[in-house]
Amino acid sequence: MGKITISDCDLAEEIETREDVIGVLEAALEENDPEFLFKVIGDIARSKGMAQIAKELNLNRESLYRSLSQDGNPSFITIVKVLDNLGYQLSIKQKKPA
Repeated sequence: MGKITISDCDLAEEIETREDVIGVLEAALEENDPEFLFKVIGDIARSKGMAQIAKELNLNRESLYRSLSQDGNPSFITIVKVLDNLGYQLSIKQKKPA
């Protein structure tokens, strides 16, 4: 797959590999926009099967869709659980000086 440009597009059909997932997550985190990050995590979850993820996490599928939309407001625990289910975890690194 070629380079993904992060925008308001639906990434669910563009994500094919683990490297794609890591790339879009890192790019979304660099935006410092929580709502955008939620949308990107939602796109990743849809690319892997939102219904199955919701079932495995014992969550309502519709609620999970809503919370992982750009206008959603998921709890931190939901984000951690979804990322864990997908095989990822958040990590911290020092910001680059301005």
